[in-house]
Amino acid sequence: MKYKSGSIGRVFVIKFEDGDDLNEGILQVAREAGVKAGFFHLLGGMRSAGLVCGPKEPVLPPEPAWEGFADGREILGIGSVFMKDGEPAIHLHGAVGKFGTTLTGCVRKDAKVFLVVEALMMEVTGIDAKKVVNEKTGIAMLELG
Repeated sequence: MKYKSGSIGRVFVIKFEDGDDLNEGILQVAREAGVKAGFFHLLGGMRSAGLVCGPKEPVLPPEPAWEGFADGREILGIGSVFMKDGEPAIHLHGAVGKFGTTLTGCVRKDAKVFLVVEALMMEVTGIDAKKVVNEKTGIAMLELG
């Protein structure tokens, strides 16, 4: 385990509207505001998304197990923003559900908002943290400087 101490910087309230690309929108806010490290919470509705719901087998490097939906679902999510190769990169996990069925995983693609998603992004300042591709896993993982 490794850790660093930082402070909460600026706080952003974001309203995503019907049809918005959720992942791209979070990245856009981070780019435009210059957020280099932070965390966000979100809730609302999703039209569609592709999620990685775990590895197919618990081996390294992992092969992702993809699930998706395009039938409109509720979402609760939490994610991080850190720099990767000089650009913000996000890691968003969410639970999406409809009629008692829930998918939980890493929201990676085709993340289109249904009606509205409200998000709160909190910038973390005073730390040196970034995403670096790990040779063992092949995945960009958090590295603390």
